[in-house]
Amino acid sequence: MKTKPFLTSLTALALAACNSDKPTGTSTSAGSGEPLVTQPVERPANGDWSTVVTPTTAGGFLMGDPKAKVQLIEFGSMTCPACGQFDETGVQPLIDKYVKTGQVGFEFRNYVRDPFDLAAALVARCNGAQGFFPLTRALYKDQANWLQRLSNISPEQQQALQNLPPQQQFLEVAKLAGFQQWAAMRGVPTAKSTSCLSNEQEVNRLVQMTSDAGSQFDVPGTPSFVINGKLVDPPERGKSNWESLEAKLRAALGS
Repeated sequence: MKTKPFLTSLTALALAACNSDKPTGTSTSAGSGEPLVTQPVERPANGDWSTVVTPTTAGGFLMGDPKAKVQLIEFGSMTCPACGQFDETGVQPLIDKYVKTGQVGFEFRNYVRDPFDLAAALVARCNGAQGFFPLTRALYKDQANWLQRLSNISPEQQQALQNLPPQQQFLEVAKLAGFQQWAAMRGVPTAKSTSCLSNEQEVNRLVQMTSDAGSQFDVPGTPSFVINGKLVDPPERGKSNWESLEAKLRAALGS
């Protein structure tokens, strides 16, 4: 899949609603039939499963026990304010109450809606598994600031982005958003983030993950959640994403 043509369709994806994988050594998500991880995962010595983060065969990163009774997938967009709100209000209780204890495996899969979203995801993924969740959560915490910078991009700058070679497009977006300086302050050297932002293979991985979200789970927007291979219904009116999701997690756990 080529990068440059997809940049245009990524822009179109910005209009998407922001709403509210078994070979040896792998683990399978309950109910999905797909292998989750391709390497053995040992129980942490301290018993805290939130310290274990593993890449998944789908392209995401899984925090916790890949053999837990309940496997939760979040499809999240870095540019989606509702995803930022879920991170602020729901992710920490999810980790503290369910992931640390090994009851729930929590996988995050990036859902890229536009070039800015994709650039942010490339930065979040740049330090690999152990850096993914801290960087992702820090980007959500700072989301309002960098979205404001990106909102000031002129039509001329947007057109210039479209005309850049594929290897330069997301690097330029990152410069406009201030991502590289931001990442350098959090342990990602500028030379490394430059390489990550120019990595066409990783770009295509993110594009494929977004496409798979639709073809496999019919994901309607972000954030969306899958529990044991089944897409979760949107929250009822008046309920937050976390309130609704926690009730479904408890039901899946039988508690």
